[in-house]
Amino acid sequence: MIETDRLRIHTTSQDEMERFIEAQTNEILITAYKEMLQGCLEHPEQWVWYAIWMIELKDGTPVGNLSFKGYHSDGSVEIGYGIMEGYREHGYATEAVEAVVKWALKQPGITCVEAETEPDNRASQRVLKKCGFVPSGIMGKEGPRFVKRE
Repeated sequence: MIETDRLRIHTTSQDEMERFIEAQTNEILITAYKEMLQGCLEHPEQWVWYAIWMIELKDGTPVGNLSFKGYHSDGSVEIGYGIMEGYREHGYATEAVEAVVKWALKQPGITCVEAETEPDNRASQRVLKKCGFVPSGIMGKEGPRFVKRE
């Protein structure tokens, strides 16, 4: 578990991931979360790099989630995140991403953290910039890619 001034951020177990997936209604997210669960099951020694991480206020109120999209042999990991309606624009995404990226870059073998945003997702791009990410110059499937190195 990672704690910040206002948040607790922790990985989920297989049961928690399965319940989380069952509660989803967006087919794209369901597919992505199922792929993450499959990654956890195929690489249990790398669970943290495939699992859903829950973002909660210190009182246990869920405000969002984040995940890495697996561990790559070059030492890079990609992060994705989302904050629930009603909790946006309070700095929770920035606080969570900053803490988890700081943690990730201290893990053995991790050389950088990458992220990709849709071109018009200015809020996500602001979060990345506040957390020290810089544009990589690469355009991904969803949009521009950003990177942060130690």
